[in-house]
Amino acid sequence: MIIKNIFADLPVDVSREHFETLLECANFKLERIVSFGQATAQGEWYDQNHGEWVVLLKGSAGLLLEGEEEVRQLMPGDYLYLPAHLRHRVEWTQAEGETIWLALHGG
Repeated sequence: MIIKNIFADLPVDVSREHFETLLECANFKLERIVSFGQATAQGEWYDQNHGEWVVLLKGSAGLLLEGEEEVRQLMPGDYLYLPAHLRHRVEWTQAEGETIWLALHGG
């Protein structure tokens, strides 16, 4: 059994967001997402067929849920559950340094 660190081996290409599957089973997928100032493209929304639990580990981000007017600011340690088909978008991620997310997809 290999011990790994969620903050190790971070990507160096800051021009895009990076998605790394850490564990995948029949009912869920756990992934690390590393952002470097990226946001959801203007006018686009995520609309997923599955629920997603996400925790922000490092950095900061702004998340907008459809039907809400105010962007929710996420700081390290903040987490939330996004039910299937709850349209949402990432308005911004921290411009300096990396923003690290842990996302559990399924359910």
